Amino acid sequence: QVQLEESGGGSVQAGGSLRLSCVASGYTYENNWLGWFRQVPGKAREAVAAISANDGSTYYADSLRGRFTISQEIAARTVHLEMSNLQPEDTAVYYCAQGAHARAWRENYYRGVFWGQGTQVTVSS
Repeated sequence: QVQLEESGGGSVQAGGSLRLSCVASGYTYENNWLGWFRQVPGKAREAVAAISANDGSTYYADSLRGRFTISQEIAARTVHLEMSNLQPEDTAVYYCAQGAHARAWRENYYRGVFWGQGTQVTVSS
């Protein structure tokens, strides 16, 4: 059973930074992608970033590239999302997600994707 445990959400002022972490268990870590989506109430879920467990290839939403950085600790089965220069529009629930390929992030194709419970990020102006 796939389990994704997120941590690191919270409140920060505009211009600040936060680090989210996601510990994955219950499946073979290799040959999968692990990453993040975010969602604001009333809006569609938005892909943020993802990383391949195989070779470290990454995906970033174009609008977030340069401010957000995804990394992984393979031995710890953990993915991190470093978020810098946060702005109020970054306020959302951030969900860790695991999928067999990057299609979930690139094409919003969610079949077979597993989700964490989500962690709130609030950025005040």
